[in-house]
Amino acid sequence: MTDTIISGVIGRRVWDSRGRPTVEAEVLLADGSRGRAIAPAGTEQGLGEAVDLRDGGTVLDGLDVRKAVGHVNGDIALVLKGQDGADQALVDARLEDLDGTAGFQRIGANAAIAVSLATLQAVAASRRMPLWRLLLTEAGLTGEVELPLPQAQIFTGGAHAGRRIDIQDIMVTCPGADSFAQALDWIANVYHCAGKIMAAAGRLAGTGDQGGWWPVFDGNDEALDATMEAIELAGLEPGVQVVIALDIAAGRLRRHDGLYHLDGDGRTLDSEGMIATLSDWVERYPIVAIEDPLAAGDIDGLAAMTSGLGGRIRVMADDAAQASAVHVARLAEDGACNAVLVKPSRAGTVTRARQALEAARIAGWATGIGARSSDSEDTGIVHLAVGWGVDLLEAGAFARSERMAKWNEGLRVEEALGSQSRLARPYAS
Repeated sequence: MTDTIISGVIGRRVWDSRGRPTVEAEVLLADGSRGRAIAPAGTEQGLGEAVDLRDGGTVLDGLDVRKAVGHVNGDIALVLKGQDGADQALVDARLEDLDGTAGFQRIGANAAIAVSLATLQAVAASRRMPLWRLLLTEAGLTGEVELPLPQAQIFTGGAHAGRRIDIQDIMVTCPGADSFAQALDWIANVYHCAGKIMAAAGRLAGTGDQGGWWPVFDGNDEALDATMEAIELAGLEPGVQVVIALDIAAGRLRRHDGLYHLDGDGRTLDSEGMIATLSDWVERYPIVAIEDPLAAGDIDGLAAMTSGLGGRIRVMADDAAQASAVHVARLAEDGACNAVLVKPSRAGTVTRARQALEAARIAGWATGIGARSSDSEDTGIVHLAVGWGVDLLEAGAFARSERMAKWNEGLRVEEALGSQSRLARPYAS
């Protein structure tokens, strides 16, 4: 169809939630439809992750993106003009061919993902439907739609909050909720109760990169205890209505000696010791998922943990998976992990992100889509999560406008579906 032929691609330099420059792409179609998307960024670049293109030098700590924006307005616009935007796989293949590297080192993953997602948004606009509806329609899915279970930060540490605690994120999710809206109500109550507890203890120190409370705790157990107290203060039942999920981001804890350094607890552990610590937490708290419990390269450790705890919790790969179908398949073959969190910017294109999720489904894993530490008002991941039928949505805490934009978009989707929606159940209620 000629109406979805790409007539132009525009790149812009905009700003993300940490006040850093990033790439916005706008794709124009022959029928006048437009789609926009903004590239997010992580705190650190993971090994094997698609690579953002930054300008380097001394301006803005070397993080400017004028070169990446130049690629969008230059060679990307040239190679995509005249292509059918409705053929997402072809558009993304053109981006890969233009770049010529495994991880978009030349044109930048920030340029590639912005253009890729903007193309999808433009086609949805051309079809006069929201993106989530377009994806469901293309998949031939009718009838009841499964919405992702929201999973939100309460406390944050690690690289997201000055390493005040070793655990990067302590999150809650609500398997006992009847709707997306009710789950958000419960999360909001827990989040605000956690703030009250910290204020009463004289330990309220602001929020981290994704809006989770920035804790002044004496150790990791104290943060977990405070989370339990917040759930109970909110009038909710831990382990039934509300449960806990952790993101350890253990690659940041493993140092050159090959050991895991829990500085907040004053301990240094090998893989076996780390697994024992996490297992102890699972015994003492209603923890249903642990993301990146060990470093990405510690495959034997991840396999041992999955063997020991995989029947009780979701051992979730983020850093180890790198939003890559190849990495997911290898992890599954090794018996390492049983769930994946995909961040599309880590993949570099919409097609690569979807392939990673499909590889996880083939392995029988639970699936999730997540935001980044440096994000924006862009709500594209919500539409991908709904349209692709993933189990979990991680968008950060219940605070800060770039996070709330995503949670609020989920409410709009649920409202549009009405009685035709239900919550995913990746965890037992």
